[in-house]
Amino acid sequence: MKRTALAALLCAQALYVSPLFAADEWGEDEWADEETGSSWHGFIEAHSGARLQNDTALQDDDLTAAEVRARVETETYINDTRLSFKGDIYADGVDGGLQLNLREALAEFSLSEGVDLKAGHQVLTWGTGDLLFLNDMFAKDWVSFFSGRDDEYLKAPSTSLRLSAYGETANVELVWTPVFTSDEFIEGERFSYFSPLAGQQLAAPAGKINPDSPSETLDRSEWAARVFGNVQLAGNTTEWALYGYHGYWKQPNALSTSGNAYFSPLNVFGASIRGSLGVGLANVEVAYYDGADDQGNDPRVMNNQVRLLLGYEQEIRPRLTMGVQYYLEHLQDYSQLSANDGGSIYRSSQNRHLWTLRLNYRMLQDNLTLSWFSFWSPTDQDSYHRPSIKYRFNDQLNLTVGANLFDGEYKHTFFGQFEDASNAYARLRWSY
Repeated sequence: MKRTALAALLCAQALYVSPLFAADEWGEDEWADEETGSSWHGFIEAHSGARLQNDTALQDDDLTAAEVRARVETETYINDTRLSFKGDIYADGVDGGLQLNLREALAEFSLSEGVDLKAGHQVLTWGTGDLLFLNDMFAKDWVSFFSGRDDEYLKAPSTSLRLSAYGETANVELVWTPVFTSDEFIEGERFSYFSPLAGQQLAAPAGKINPDSPSETLDRSEWAARVFGNVQLAGNTTEWALYGYHGYWKQPNALSTSGNAYFSPLNVFGASIRGSLGVGLANVEVAYYDGADDQGNDPRVMNNQVRLLLGYEQEIRPRLTMGVQYYLEHLQDYSQLSANDGGSIYRSSQNRHLWTLRLNYRMLQDNLTLSWFSFWSPTDQDSYHRPSIKYRFNDQLNLTVGANLFDGEYKHTFFGQFEDASNAYARLRWSY
């Protein structure tokens, strides 16, 4: 039954191909306004996805994605100021109704020579990890990621001011987000999650998470800073960076005395380097997570952490690249946590080890891309695999078919809790 439903979804995607090819007859009109210099483009995308096994917590709802999305992008210049807009409107058959997703609405201009400002709704990113984030404390959308939307949707936008200053030896970026922007985390609607308090999988409506958020006042805003530059090491250019963040954990992983989830305060300090090593590219990144509410002995609040990332990527044969990463989370004050959590069987390991593997192979004149990305944790004994195939029919039309495959020995581990969320999906996109 599952395979039949999935095949029907993939066939439904294929039905879109003929009418979208006909759209080519509109010719080369770019919708450009020659007087203002503005341009319009975007895409229309159909996306279907289905579970590969039942999730009883969600009452056997098979669909993980059923949407048709339209993207509009435009930018224009007024004197030396760039105005940019990106927005989606989509019909969502899982959550129901029309949804809006504003990706970007900003103004970018120079304050002086070497000093630029971006103000408005925007997607922010930095750091060296490949789908692993240590010092990148900007919002993520895990619901989109696990349901097979394009990887760009993993990064959620925020309304921020980004100041960039460029110098001869170093550059500085400062980001201020006046209103705290959390992750789009798993809260029991499209995917169920494991609750240590309940000792089982929970889903909406009874299991929906309704956390207490920081008040929308200036003293509750977020700050992020990066100082970065390049140095010559052994004749090669090496990128370096220092990071800082002041704000909150991006997911509500703390409990108040009344038992309600909330976003606890957090400061992060870190550094990274990236450069050539042998025939490939290597990176090292470290971060220290300092939770203001953590005293080391309260199991309702996340312990302070040290995080480490080592990565290496190279082309192992023509058009075939491989990337490997090792990631470590080290919990501080672990003995105090163990002495105060009542002997919890759901206690995290003091050292969580995680490995990732990425393989990308391009063929048929780069029109076909085969991709595989795996997360595997030997300490949690769980894994998450993301195979995908993307075929480009022409410059406008492409089809992506893939899967999100979770596995775990225990239900309380990060990937193990989503074992029943494993799904396959297909996306057909026409760009204009």
